[in-house]
Amino acid sequence: MQSLSIQENVQLTLPNADLSFLRTISKKMGWSLKLQRKSGIDKGLEDIRKGNIFHAKNSEDLLKQILG
Repeated sequence: MQSLSIQENVQLTLPNADLSFLRTISKKMGWSLKLQRKSGIDKGLEDIRKGNIFHAKNSEDLLKQILG
């Protein structure tokens, strides 16, 4: 007789420092772990939505903001 397995997808938000702990637990429990990382474009669009944008007066000011 085959046993039925019901699976549930769960989304967690946790600090990066705890990822290794979560990986260890999931491996021992036989869980599958799939991490979704934001692309650079997604991060940039999120910054724009939050208002985290800066304007440079000229190229020198731009380099100063980038490097400094």
